[in-house]
Amino acid sequence: MKRSTQPLRGPTGKVIPVYTSKGDWPALLVFPYLFNPMGEWIGWVTAQRSVYDVDGVYVGWLTQEPRILRKRTYDEMIARRAPPSPPPKIRPPATVPLAPMMAELPFEIVDVLQDEPDRLHTSDHGELKEDME
Repeated sequence: MKRSTQPLRGPTGKVIPVYTSKGDWPALLVFPYLFNPMGEWIGWVTAQRSVYDVDGVYVGWLTQEPRILRKRTYDEMIARRAPPSPPPKIRPPATVPLAPMMAELPFEIVDVLQDEPDRLHTSDHGELKEDME
């Protein structure tokens, strides 16, 4: 699986669904911010397509499909980056286009949103949410 070398460009404010290999959409990109389906901030993307969580920890890279991938193992840690200012919560769309056909991944590549979704979490790590009754 080749990593895209094209810088990420696009109008700020355009909502782009980010898919899993199964075709679900557990994230939305409003460049440079990533949101979960409830509209909460879960990460951000650089112009070079690197993906970081809300704490600035490297998560992986954004592909053209788009989906978020990462190597299964890394020989060395990738430096943490200072995250941008937290954005306001967004109102997600009711529907999104169907996912495109996804290429099969080699063993050494992981689909983050499908296999390791906890890498992209809200700033409170989901701990401060009120219980539903």
